[in-house]
Amino acid sequence: MYLYICRCKYQIVNRLFVLILSVSVLACGDGKGPKHEEPTTVSVSQEEAEQSSNGEGVKFPIYNFEGLEPLLHRDDDHTYIINFWATWCKPCLEELPYFERVGAEQKDNKVKVILVSLDMPHMWKSRLEPYVKNKGIQSEVVILDDPKQNEWIPKVDIAWDGGIPATLIYKKDKRNFFEHGFTYEELNVVLKGFIQ
Repeated sequence: MYLYICRCKYQIVNRLFVLILSVSVLACGDGKGPKHEEPTTVSVSQEEAEQSSNGEGVKFPIYNFEGLEPLLHRDDDHTYIINFWATWCKPCLEELPYFERVGAEQKDNKVKVILVSLDMPHMWKSRLEPYVKNKGIQSEVVILDDPKQNEWIPKVDIAWDGGIPATLIYKKDKRNFFEHGFTYEELNVVLKGFIQ
């Protein structure tokens, strides 16, 4: 069972939501008070659940942190935007179009966007794949499936509390980590410091 914090764009206080193996979609408020939404029930066949739990038939690469870590430390002439997100995180979904747009616009400046999904295994086929397909996401999507989050979260950034959305932007040894959602304008301002 994974615990993640869904950080809302305008809130100061983080809320901790517990994911229960096939229960509901989590949503954050808009900073004006709690917002309750009807849970979305996802119908998953036994075969799909078994395939998802072992990664069989899943469209995206699945890594534990040891397998993902090299993506966080490439030493070439590209600027990497590594975004940690999930389909159940409303602020994550709100900022995804900005990453897509910046990735397309800055391709010639050697900017590469990698979207690291923290969705649960039972969501890979039923939610993640359809979401990426329906939204026409062109950025590289990978899945991080490692229940030892207390070990790998500080390896991404020592100050990270595990809340998402969270984004690492780096080029060689220059690294910045952000524990909040981005607007298109904010993302471009930060990116300028890497591509100039």
